[in-house]
Amino acid sequence: MDLDDFYAIIPAGGVGTRLWPLSRQARPKFLYDLLGSGRTMIQGTFDRLAGICGEDHVVVSTGQRHVDQVRQQLPRLGDQAVFAEPVPRDSTAAIALASAVLSRRHGDRIVVGSFAADHVIRDDRAFGRSVRQAVAAARAGYVTTIGIAASRPSTAFGYIHQGPSLADEIPDAPDAHLVSEFVEKPDASTAQAYLSTGEYRWNAGMFVMRADVVLGCLKRYLPELHSSIMAIAESWDRGPDERQEAMEQYWPGIQKIAFDYAVAEPLSTAGGVAMVPGGFDWDDIGDFNSVAGLLPSSGRRNIKILGDSDQVVSLDSGGDMVVPDGGRTIALLGVDDMIVVDTPDALLVAPRARSQEVKDMVGKLSQYGRDDIL
Repeated sequence: MDLDDFYAIIPAGGVGTRLWPLSRQARPKFLYDLLGSGRTMIQGTFDRLAGICGEDHVVVSTGQRHVDQVRQQLPRLGDQAVFAEPVPRDSTAAIALASAVLSRRHGDRIVVGSFAADHVIRDDRAFGRSVRQAVAAARAGYVTTIGIAASRPSTAFGYIHQGPSLADEIPDAPDAHLVSEFVEKPDASTAQAYLSTGEYRWNAGMFVMRADVVLGCLKRYLPELHSSIMAIAESWDRGPDERQEAMEQYWPGIQKIAFDYAVAEPLSTAGGVAMVPGGFDWDDIGDFNSVAGLLPSSGRRNIKILGDSDQVVSLDSGGDMVVPDGGRTIALLGVDDMIVVDTPDALLVAPRARSQEVKDMVGKLSQYGRDDIL
């Protein structure tokens, strides 16, 4: 399948507060190699997408303060391929701005796809096959998402309820289905019920659609946001002065809303959203527990180490997640199932079972005015 009309957007935002003190406002998690693979999260994402549509068809939407770091990590990124946001306005604004500018450059019938910078995907070939089917469904007019097979009754992800097949309507997307509905993160019993039906998949937040379709949806559902985005897009390529003037005028007033809520959920009730199954292993690294699940064990006691294993010495300890990033030795004595993250200016010690609550600790530190370490 020819993909000359396909452009990939990498939204690289969010601080990753559940990964503090490794992930910070000045250096978020997508700029780290969290798997010890030799490539950071955003580098892996760029490589994967460039392999599908070419380097010149990949753009990044990120915060203004992260532009230099992104460009350092992605030297092959095009000169006009970064969309810098002065303040974050969530995924809808990021996707909308990139889509609007790209449609002005290349025509409004192009297909755009949004793929987060911090996802772990194994099997790039299978991922490519799913993207190609998603592009075919997008060309047919659907906002298309890639649904991940639910391997366990997780309460950490939202779910997609799969509807009727679209194979007859879209021959190039034989595995595509209509989306009946998107559902929020469930409790454990509801997640188990979803899993037992075989009709639900995890919502990974990947969306592929024609530019005119997504911008038309925004005009219908969020007309003020659409108007502001189009005004910025009109000025974007006229020069840095006009671009900055438009951003200063319109960006602060743009509604902060996730793409799922702004477009995907309301459009699914109208039968306008398709789903292509993702035939690949996927993970969203949301906390240190999920990092631990993706790292090999060090020794027989299932200790997971992100960094230099020579900096960690353990005795009668097991099941721990350790990040020795402070330049000193970490000694574990009789310590089980704990998170220990050591950095030069902050040390986190917490039970692995409470890894989701690291975000609450960040909030507590913010209340104490410790923005210097956030």
